[in-house]
Amino acid sequence: MRALPPLNQLRAFEACARHLSFGRAAEEIGVTATAVSHQIRLLELYIGLHLFRRRPRPVALTEDGARLFPVVRDALDRMAAGVAELSVRKGASPLRVTTTNAFALRWLAPRLPLWRERHPGARIHVIGTDAIVPLAAGEADIAIRYCRRAPAGSDLLMRDRFHVVASPRLIGARRSRLKPDEILAFPLIEAGWPPGDLEAPTWARWMDRAKIPIHQRPEPALVFHEEAHAIDAVLSGQGVGICSDVLVGAELASGGLAVLSSVALPGLAFHVLYRGDSPKIDAIRAFVDWTKAMARQPPAAG
Repeated sequence: MRALPPLNQLRAFEACARHLSFGRAAEEIGVTATAVSHQIRLLELYIGLHLFRRRPRPVALTEDGARLFPVVRDALDRMAAGVAELSVRKGASPLRVTTTNAFALRWLAPRLPLWRERHPGARIHVIGTDAIVPLAAGEADIAIRYCRRAPAGSDLLMRDRFHVVASPRLIGARRSRLKPDEILAFPLIEAGWPPGDLEAPTWARWMDRAKIPIHQRPEPALVFHEEAHAIDAVLSGQGVGICSDVLVGAELASGGLAVLSSVALPGLAFHVLYRGDSPKIDAIRAFVDWTKAMARQPPAAG
């Protein structure tokens, strides 16, 4: 039989050690700071060692506490991963994820094999659409939305910026930045944005920032309704495009696309949201946590 202290004491210790704050640990666990302090004292009595220096503030780990922290943290992480794995596998119905067509194709789909490696029995239905699929109606379990203002109850996944990029098929092997007039000598490719969106990352807005005179501004040679189609045209060397660094991150990392200008345009943000009362909540949280972890990693060369 294993000689272990109660799990509540270990959870309280791990949260306090990670935050170095009894108050923040209490908020995370959902109890009072007094209750957290009580659990820590019980754990210290159980072990027979002091784990924290409480004065002077801020709270700090003792040498023994610092030695114990990574052991408890890693054990709890493995436990959480195991529970999430079972939760994902037990679901009879697939997780339905709705997001934009471009994000589904260019960012999510290439990473899904990594999800399936961790969760071999998981089933995912990806609903690629630029329309908003309502979660309240049960049409999807998770939404990854691209917007300027965060939807209520959502978590920020990442933000993007739009850069002027081109394929070596078009510009050759050179990697130096080009002057605006050199860029505008190439065919311009653009993804369609709503005409009323004055902050959209369009060529017209880029030319405003680059201070191109009105009479020297060419019209885009190719305009695509679907952003993914515009990116494909840029990748094939048909022209120069203004592309999201999230959606073409792999090509920027591999050299499949080169940034031609220091003038960039701000993008929007990807937010993830879900219903907290869903019967699939454990599987949903496992997928959301995985997505956030993927968003923190630098893009792999494609």
